[in-house]
Amino acid sequence: MRRYAILFALVSLLLPATVFSQTRTPAAAINLFENASKKSDKGDLDGAIEDYTRAIRLSSTFETRKASDSRLGNSFAGAGTETITVVDPFTANAYTNRGLVRFKKGDNTGAIEDFNEALRIRPSLASAYLNRAAALRAEGNLEAAVKDLDRAIALNKDFYQAFTNRGSIRLDLGDHAGALSDLNRSIALYNREPKSFYQRGFVYLAMKDFDHCLADFNVAIRMDPNMAWAYQGRGTVLMHTGKMLEAIDDFTRALERDPRIALAYFNRGLAKVFLGEEAEAEKDFVEALRLKPELKTQLELRVDLARHLRRLGNLKE
Repeated sequence: MRRYAILFALVSLLLPATVFSQTRTPAAAINLFENASKKSDKGDLDGAIEDYTRAIRLSSTFETRKASDSRLGNSFAGAGTETITVVDPFTANAYTNRGLVRFKKGDNTGAIEDFNEALRIRPSLASAYLNRAAALRAEGNLEAAVKDLDRAIALNKDFYQAFTNRGSIRLDLGDHAGALSDLNRSIALYNREPKSFYQRGFVYLAMKDFDHCLADFNVAIRMDPNMAWAYQGRGTVLMHTGKMLEAIDDFTRALERDPRIALAYFNRGLAKVFLGEEAEAEKDFVEALRLKPELKTQLELRVDLARHLRRLGNLKE
């Protein structure tokens, strides 16, 4: 059972300081790009998509012809019968950022399409590979996501976010050694990103290296005290090592920051079963199953195990 959430590092492109080509980017497109970025930061995702779309249209030329008409050497099929001829690589930035906003909205297909367009315009845009990998992972295509992160790293050997994300996927694939190598590299490149320590903590947890695991979660929490899943991770370590009261405190901290974490209810309930607090545990299990009904079979197995271990007087798994 997965014990962690996907905390993928993503990169939103800033406005370029200079034009990318001989064709100057229209001022109106630049203004729309800036407005879209601000709207995205404020949570107005639909407004951001609208402004990025307008920026794309202004920084490109459109001709009304069938998309199959290939007389234009650098054309891209757009909506309907419009064919887009990109005249400014600035457009790739707008596609990348619009894709990122679509990804945040849960539109993985639309996000992938936008990242594809960005990479057609600028094949060396490492951030587009990084972000497309996130959407591919969300779709369950882990192998393709790893290939995109390989490309991002090949383009930028110091791209710590790509190492963090590849390490996370390698953990999903059961490659603990590869995951640890990637996350060590990410932290060596940049040691102020809590997500990197958080992800490495779960690698150590999978390896049952509880001392290093606890240390990494502590670092992540110190850097970002509101990272709910880091408390969930640390609570899991504490429960594994028999520190049930401390584990319950951490699961509670996780839920105070994000009440949607089904596994925090799940694990807090198990910790309470270990302590013989069956009635309180049942309340947590009800919430866990309300949020994630597919946990039912796993929950039944783990509750039986917890009761058995309690009878044996052994609080460690």
